[in-house]
Amino acid sequence: MSERGLSQMSDTGALGEAIDKVLAANPAAVADYNAGKTVVVKFLVGQVMKETRGQADAVVVQRLLEERLAQ
Repeated sequence: MSERGLSQMSDTGALGEAIDKVLAANPAAVADYNAGKTVVVKFLVGQVMKETRGQADAVVVQRLLEERLAQ
C-alpha cells in the first residue's frame, strides 16, 4: 500500500503543518469557531484532507484541530 501512496498519514508533525496552512488560509472559519459555531470543524477537517490529498487520518485531524483552535 505504501508503494502506491495509499497509507494513512497520522504523524502529528506533518499533520500539524497541514493544519497550520489550513487555519491560515481560512481565517473566517476560525472566527466562526471562536464565535461558537463548532460545526465548522468538519469543514476544516475537509480542507486538511484536501491539503494531504486524502491521506490524513480524519479522526486524528479533528482532534488536532480542536486542540489547536482551543488555544
